Amino acid sequence: MPTDRTTDAPTEVLRSGGEWASTVSSDAAADALRKARVIDVTTHTKPDGDALGSSLGLARALEHAGRTARVTVAGPTPRWMAQIAGKTQVRVVGQDTHPALDGDLIAVVDTGSWSQLAEVKPALVGHAARVLIVDHHLHGDPEIADRRVVDARCASTTQVLAPICARLCGVESPAKLPLDVAEPLYLGLATDTGWLRYSSVTPATLRLAADLLEAGVDHTRLYRMIEQQDVPGRWALLGRALGSLSLHRVRAADDAAIMTLSLVDFAATGAGSEDTSGFADMLLTVASVEVSCVLCETPQRPGEPPMTKISARSKPGPLAVDVNSVCKRLLGGGHARAAGAKPKLALADAKAALLKALREEMTGDRA
Repeated sequence: MPTDRTTDAPTEVLRSGGEWASTVSSDAAADALRKARVIDVTTHTKPDGDALGSSLGLARALEHAGRTARVTVAGPTPRWMAQIAGKTQVRVVGQDTHPALDGDLIAVVDTGSWSQLAEVKPALVGHAARVLIVDHHLHGDPEIADRRVVDARCASTTQVLAPICARLCGVESPAKLPLDVAEPLYLGLATDTGWLRYSSVTPATLRLAADLLEAGVDHTRLYRMIEQQDVPGRWALLGRALGSLSLHRVRAADDAAIMTLSLVDFAATGAGSEDTSGFADMLLTVASVEVSCVLCETPQRPGEPPMTKISARSKPGPLAVDVNSVCKRLLGGGHARAAGAKPKLALADAKAALLKALREEMTGDRA
């Protein structure tokens, strides 16, 4: 595929209508951001490295462009967020809180799905002309924003954002970005690729990583900040998750692995939902396992049905399972190799529904 050597990004394909795809180019998105005086930047609930890296990277690039950027995220947030945020102000809101986003433009990064934007949804509904989405996921809700830059070929949303930030900062390459912009962009790229281990990594991904390192990013410092800050409760929780492990035969013996965690498990270990990060990836080290899933019971609000959070991962290769397709059957989604869902089901019922979805996807059996 031809590339733009200035940004090393794939040639953009623009489409209109209700399809989940780009409707504006990266340059047009940067120009729209420049024309706004105050920009609200937000992302999905329970932000991860790519969500926070995208939010902070864009906000700081806007500040370098002389604009006012306000970052709003819905928690819980990672323990390391304060370290990476530094002097950049981040407003953290909780569940059932609906903050006002009244800037000239609202930039939504690393998601385009209503299901991941519950807290900020009231501020977005009916304002599609004022919303810009930058994302790399396979699906979303196009009605959220008239202007969208969506590229599922990119390994992270920060990879999609890099040329936008370069244009905002007035530099010809991400290698020339100010360090305070380059660092969160690298954070998103590194964490969403398992520190450049996943099948989503392409030559363009590695070239961007090199550019950001050339801009001054300290890879070792970031790795220690993000990956070597566990609390003991996380490992106690992992022990309980492994104790729940069940292996299932879908296409072949033990090719699907499922772990479950209840509210009792979280309470007993003192761990939080953020401490389950990476659990599903660990199971993929088992030779027979092609797809792995972690199911977490979530607190039930009065008058509402139970809900279970599902994280799914799969190996690349000829037997690759499209977990985005699996999770879409449960009203979720994400990437082909990494996806999630939040069905309104109790833990045991969610596990049964997941197994049914896996069998339908992996064997075509809809019986």
